[in-house]
Amino acid sequence: MKLYRLLFVLMLLPATMPAQQYTPAASNLQARTEFQDAKYGMFIHWGLSSVLGDGEWVMNNRNIKVEDYSRLLRVFNPIDFDAEKWVTIAKNAGMKYIVFISRHHDSFSNWDTKQSDWKITNTPYGKDVLKQLAEACKRHGLKLGLYYSTLDWYRTDYPHQTGRTGQGTGRTGKGDYDQYFQFMKAQLTELLTNYGEIASIWLDGHWDQTNPEGHEDRSSRIDWRYEELYGLIHQLQPQCMIGNNHHLTPFPGEDFQMFERDLPGENKSGLSFQEASDKLPLETCETINGSWGYSITDRKYKTVNEVIRLLVGAAGRNANLLLNVGPMPNGEIQPEFADTLATAGEWIKVHGESIYGTRGGPVPPQQWGVTTQKNNRIYLHFFEQPTEQEILIPFVSNKIKQISWMDSGEKLSFKKR
Repeated sequence: MKLYRLLFVLMLLPATMPAQQYTPAASNLQARTEFQDAKYGMFIHWGLSSVLGDGEWVMNNRNIKVEDYSRLLRVFNPIDFDAEKWVTIAKNAGMKYIVFISRHHDSFSNWDTKQSDWKITNTPYGKDVLKQLAEACKRHGLKLGLYYSTLDWYRTDYPHQTGRTGQGTGRTGKGDYDQYFQFMKAQLTELLTNYGEIASIWLDGHWDQTNPEGHEDRSSRIDWRYEELYGLIHQLQPQCMIGNNHHLTPFPGEDFQMFERDLPGENKSGLSFQEASDKLPLETCETINGSWGYSITDRKYKTVNEVIRLLVGAAGRNANLLLNVGPMPNGEIQPEFADTLATAGEWIKVHGESIYGTRGGPVPPQQWGVTTQKNNRIYLHFFEQPTEQEILIPFVSNKIKQISWMDSGEKLSFKKR
């Protein structure tokens, strides 16, 4: 029987798819393991929408017509964008990867795509920010994933007539999904060909063609042709992990499962009715304030404690945390975000052993906290200072050799009941 050493970590701070065959490549399986070991990433929601300072859904929420929204192209000029600073902030925070918005629902492309003129290289800024970010990630050893929206509020060939968003942007007639699908394939080919190794493609928008989350029928009103789309991605870069934010059980061909604004097993957001997969890596995405994209009035900043509890809460549920920042239209990450991430990063420097490379521990999440495990070590993370003289840990069959505080090494007495 294995002997286990327990270390206490105190959290006090300064629709159904058609069947298809998919056998992940060896490099993909290795990427899944590395992904689970990494545990912590930075999500970056940013683009032309930041100019209006009202979040990345501003086009939909304000029913801005395409012809009016198009005028922002000559306004967006992120002169203070510095990929090196972005990556350094993530790295100092203890993050191991970045997922960047290549194209959001407003269809604006953050790279020099040849498939559309609606792109950052046609703004006064004129530079390919994705190229700069990919190079900075490579220099600093962070993996780069790309968010890509499958829905579109701007293009007329997207099947907007059956979507449940983007109905106020002035489009008429019916979309042409065959044409739109070829456009997406061409863009994804660019992304997976011209920017080096891409760790993941993070898809979003499937839910636009379904009933709302929680409805008994979540079947799609269009055939997204995922088998062909996923096949293209895996053909171009076999190691590249595919995730799809459809808020459903993973579809064939997907390599990880995501939970939006929820830890696996929770449904506080009203989006996560699906069960956590026991076969695929898991990831929780959450934002550091109230909105994903830049919002000038959003001051719902998470505290350092809240950030670390999210990270540890995800790790204790065998999941990663993808924590979002929404940079300002000038290209800078807000100092409020950078300061919080840096302070949380100091805690992670000390306690990272209990996060990186771990899996969910033998004790399910409790009111007092969670457990993580690496080899024969089990880490107990307490979210509050224990007030009782005795703490009952509901282990079932593990034989405990020693219990100690992680930071000081002080041994604690224990007995088995």
